[in-house]
Amino acid sequence: MTHSAQPEPTNFVAAFSDPEAVARYADGPPRFVPGFEALHRMTGILLAEHAPADASILVLGAGGGLELRALAEAHHGWTFVGVDPAREMLRQAERTLGSLMDRVTLVEGTIDDAPDGPFDAATCLLTLHFLDPAAREDTVRAIHRRLKPGAPFVAAHGSFPQDDSRSRWIARYEAYAVASGADRDQAAKARSAVEAHLHTLAPETDAAVLRAGGFRDVELFFAAFTWRGWIGRACQDKG
Repeated sequence: MTHSAQPEPTNFVAAFSDPEAVARYADGPPRFVPGFEALHRMTGILLAEHAPADASILVLGAGGGLELRALAEAHHGWTFVGVDPAREMLRQAERTLGSLMDRVTLVEGTIDDAPDGPFDAATCLLTLHFLDPAAREDTVRAIHRRLKPGAPFVAAHGSFPQDDSRSRWIARYEAYAVASGADRDQAAKARSAVEAHLHTLAPETDAAVLRAGGFRDVELFFAAFTWRGWIGRACQDKG
C-alpha cells in the first residue's frame, strides 16, 4: 500500500481505514510512483525466473489488490496469500480482484499473521517504508522464514539519499505527483507526511537490510525518483 491515499500528514495506517480514501486509492499510486504499472510487470517477470508455474506467492502489504490483480492476470497458475493490516483495503482488494479471488486468500494483519508457508516467492511493494529500521529487518526476516530455499523476493518502496539532498528528492516526489495530475494540496500534504512520518532509508541501507534479513544475490532493478526496488533470493540455509 502506498501513502498517496493519505489525506493529512498524520497517521498513515488510519488513512487506509477511511472508506472514502480507500475508494480513491487506485487513482493515487500511478500519480505518485513513476512506472507503477511497469513495476508490477517487472515484479512478475522477476518472480517467474525462479517460481514454478503453479507457485504459491506471499504478498505482504496487499493493499487495494492492484499488485495481486496484475500478478494473477499475468500468471494464471499462481495462487496468492495477500496480507494487509487495513480491513478496508482488503475489502477494496476483493472488489478489485473480482473473479480472481478464487486464487487469492486475504489475511488481515501483519507478517506475523501470515501462514508459515513455505511459499515459492514473495513480494512487499510500497510498504516497508512504513517501518522503522529494526521493525523492517524483523519483517524481512519473517518473510524469509516463510520462503523455500532459493525463493525470490521482490521489495520496492520509498528509498532515496538521506543526506543534504533529502529535501530536494522529496520536492521531486511532490513535483512528479503534480505533473501526473495529482491535486496540488494533496501532493503538498503527501510531501509533508513523507518528511515527518515515513522511515525512509538510503538505497544502500535498504539493500543491506535485505541481506541482513537472509537474502542473497540482492540486485537493484528499479529506480525512479524517490523509489527503489530490489530482487533477492532466500538463502539456502534456512536455519
